[in-house]
Amino acid sequence: MKAALAMLAVLACVAACTEAQDPTPVSNDAPRIVSLAPNLTELMYTIGAGDQLVGVSAWSDYPQEALDLPVVGDAFSVDQERLALVNPDLLLVWESGTPARTIEQLRATGYRVASIRTRGLDDIADAMLRLGALTGRTDEAARAAAEFRAGLWSLQERFAGLDPIRVFYQVSARPLFTVNKEHYVSKLISICGGENIFNDLNDLAPTVDVEAVVDRNPEVMLASTDAGDNAFDEWERWPEIAANRFGNQFLLPADEIGRATARLIIAGEALCTALQQARVNRG
Repeated sequence: MKAALAMLAVLACVAACTEAQDPTPVSNDAPRIVSLAPNLTELMYTIGAGDQLVGVSAWSDYPQEALDLPVVGDAFSVDQERLALVNPDLLLVWESGTPARTIEQLRATGYRVASIRTRGLDDIADAMLRLGALTGRTDEAARAAAEFRAGLWSLQERFAGLDPIRVFYQVSARPLFTVNKEHYVSKLISICGGENIFNDLNDLAPTVDVEAVVDRNPEVMLASTDAGDNAFDEWERWPEIAANRFGNQFLLPADEIGRATARLIIAGEALCTALQQARVNRG
C-alpha cells in the first residue's frame, strides 16, 4: 500500500496548499536541509545534493543512503524536537502533499521553507532546477532535468500516433480513488496514447463511484503492484466492462509510479508497454 498512500497524500491539501515560495536565501554554501516528502528526498539525490540532507520524512527509502538519515516526521506531521536536533537551514515541503497548516506552523516557528510543486511531469524537471538553485547544484540539476525531459520525449516519439485507448487508473479500491488530467500519471497515460476516462474531473486525485467507472467503460485498468494480485478482483462483477472482456488489467511498478521523481521514466516504459499489449488484446 506504500505507493497508494503516497499518492493519497496528495489529498491532504489539494484544496488549500500554500503556493510555491522561495525562502530567504541561505547564506551557507552547503545548507543543512530537511526533506518532508519522499519524492523530494529522492530528487535531492538525483541532482547530487543528497549530502546536504540532515533529516527526512517517513518512507524516504530511495536511494539506499536515505535510510541512514534521521526521520523527523511524515506526510502529515513533524516531530518538532527531532527537527530542532538536526538544526536545518532549510525545509523542503511538498506543495501537493504537506498540509498547509503544517507549512504555516513551520514558517511561524522561524524555519525557512521551500514549497516544491510536483503535480505534472513538467513540474518534476522544474523542481530539479529549483532544488539546484537552493542547494548550489545548478549544473547537476540542469543535467538531471535535461535527462528527464529527454526520457519523456523518447517515450513520446516512440508511442505517438497510436490508436487511442480508454484507461482507468485505480489509486486505491476502498475508497475508490483515481487521478485527473493534471496528475503526472494521467500525463504518462497520454504520452503512451491512452485517454484517462476521468480527465474531466476537477480534483487532482478524486474519489469516484463504481457506477461511474462502469458507465465510462474503460478498455484498460491500471494499478500499482502495491495493490497486489487481487487489485482488480472486485471488477469481475461487471464482465461487460471492456477491460474485463479484453483481459486488459495491468499492474505498474509501485515505487516508480507512486512518486513524482525521475524514476517515472521507468514507470512510463511499463505503462506504454501495458497499453501496447492492451491494444493487441483489444484487436
